[in-house]
Amino acid sequence: MLSESLPASIVLSQTPDKPIVAILTIDDDLQLFRGNRQNFADLIRTGEEMGFITYVVTVKNLKLKAARILGYTFRQQDETWIQTWFPRPGFVYNRIPQREDERLPRVKRKLEAIARQPGIRLFNRRFFNKWSLFQWLKENRITRRYIPETQKLTESAVLARLLKRHPVLYLKPVRGKAGVGIMTVSVQPEKQLPFRLQIQDEKGSRTYRLSTLQRVWDKVCKYSMTIGEAYIAQQGIQLASVNGRPFDLRALVQKNAAGKWELTGIGARVAGNQSITTHVPRGGNVDDPEKLLSSIFGKEKAGIVLSKVRGTTVILAKRIERSSRSRLAEMSMDLGVDETGHVWFFEANSKPMKFDEAHIRNKSLERIFQYSLYLHRRRLQPKGGVASHDS
Repeated sequence: MLSESLPASIVLSQTPDKPIVAILTIDDDLQLFRGNRQNFADLIRTGEEMGFITYVVTVKNLKLKAARILGYTFRQQDETWIQTWFPRPGFVYNRIPQREDERLPRVKRKLEAIARQPGIRLFNRRFFNKWSLFQWLKENRITRRYIPETQKLTESAVLARLLKRHPVLYLKPVRGKAGVGIMTVSVQPEKQLPFRLQIQDEKGSRTYRLSTLQRVWDKVCKYSMTIGEAYIAQQGIQLASVNGRPFDLRALVQKNAAGKWELTGIGARVAGNQSITTHVPRGGNVDDPEKLLSSIFGKEKAGIVLSKVRGTTVILAKRIERSSRSRLAEMSMDLGVDETGHVWFFEANSKPMKFDEAHIRNKSLERIFQYSLYLHRRRLQPKGGVASHDS
């Protein structure tokens, strides 16, 4: 629900001790703006509690040369969105929800313009591309150990080469989201139809038994053309599993109050029956990582593995930010632990979804503003003062 705009006379004044965060999204003809409104309301509430002016602004309404901005705030008492005027932001938190929105020419131009503004810090300028992520991490000797073998899926020969080395392959759209379009390919030579292809789409999962690799390739090509996405092929990892159900780890890494990367929290996601991925909407369930790892490795080794995971997330975040050449404030990661306890990196998302675990969720909201406050205070330091660099 939205109330009418309030008079311009209630424009909030910008003060040096009141940092201003604008949550950026895209306008919508029917509902005024897109995105997870509950997430936006939680961010506004947390920001206000921590002394920030916080509001939602659309790409259309963010006029970078204007002294005041037409934005939206959320009135908790009657759960109403209110449109009114706000001061120009010092921080823009990019929460444009869809890749296709972010690829629109007018949106790309606005994001480029924000990034050039000397008085504004833009967090998380764009969605990640899966192929770029793996290239960045593979190029570094420290991070390449966490990367499954990954190649661009350009021809059937790529499948043939990888299947000689790995019994299972994952095929992933480079700009995919929420597991849509992920496929698995495996070979069972003893079967009459030896190739097994499983495709996960928005409706569910479909399995095909095929006689030749060419038939697999034809199916993959047909599907990839349907959704208009390029694909990568990746070594399948034999994940640690409980009761025959594999699980992976979902980690949230954010900049903290000192401007440093820090792990906010880790959750476990157990795969649903017949699902390629561990996504909860596809039948997966949330569980406690320490409990799951302890049931497999014992308490002592589980502690060592979890410690390794915590350190790995920070190493990966630093490398991804450095390679992306843009300022990041947070990212979520999908990580796997195999049956030997080795940690694998599968994916990172620059627009993390809400975590179901309450302690991670609450901390994640606060961290956005803690990092913003760190940057705000650095900006206010006298010229020539000593300031540490965020990393």
